[in-house]
Amino acid sequence: MKPDIAVNPMPSPFPGMDPYLEGYLWPDVHSALASKIRQQLVPLLRPKYTARLEVYLAEDITPEGEIGILYPDVEVLKTNPRPSVVSSPSTSASTTLTITPPALALPVLQAVQVRLTTVEIRDAAKNRLITSLEILSPVNKREPGLTSYRQKCQRLYQANVHLLELDLLRRGTRPFAQPRLPDVPYCIALTRAQTKHIEIWPVKLPEPLPVVPIPLQDPDPDVPLDLQAILKAIYDEAAYDLSLDYRQPPPPPAFADTDAQWLQAQVSA
Repeated sequence: MKPDIAVNPMPSPFPGMDPYLEGYLWPDVHSALASKIRQQLVPLLRPKYTARLEVYLAEDITPEGEIGILYPDVEVLKTNPRPSVVSSPSTSASTTLTITPPALALPVLQAVQVRLTTVEIRDAAKNRLITSLEILSPVNKREPGLTSYRQKCQRLYQANVHLLELDLLRRGTRPFAQPRLPDVPYCIALTRAQTKHIEIWPVKLPEPLPVVPIPLQDPDPDVPLDLQAILKAIYDEAAYDLSLDYRQPPPPPAFADTDAQWLQAQVSA
């Protein structure tokens, strides 16, 4: 009988966010991030606060932007190029018309139900929502979902709820876009209740994800959230290294030349 062989998990080749996780694995990454965030926060919040996972469905009515990325199973089907020949009823039997075949046969795109998970920090005594942690998905970053998401953020602000937004996706429009926001692939934003400004953590490709504050009720101090430790943990637990092919380019959009060269050096090491 052969002994069991222990296979050690391979770590991500990136010191920060792994851009290869932005593709078809993203729904799993999104859910895993939310669960691991709660796991890290609960010991820091007890006994005054709780962390809950709020799961809701968002309808992606424009999934064509994600074909081949988030929805890789949708394919373009080529038709048989042979022309069809039929008789014309309005002419003599000897006259025929040739029907021009279509160039492509495309699947009919249906709305896709996207499962999204939010982490909610609540007052344990009254169950009041104190802080909402939003992990952005592609449906949040393009219309019509972008407008719906911004409306949700506005409702949270008006309800005096702190909002932490984790944007770990390069494609799409950043909901908290500002003219002075640096041009970086990833960004974390914190809008504290009853404030007039947004705290921003721009994240460049070679940088680890930051440790960010989770605000609570006054006079309780912020608690730290180590995003890089969370990303590393879910990468190992989910064995993402077994599903990712680093020989292929990462999901779009394409990186700038400098970042593309650095990325190639990382996956080739």
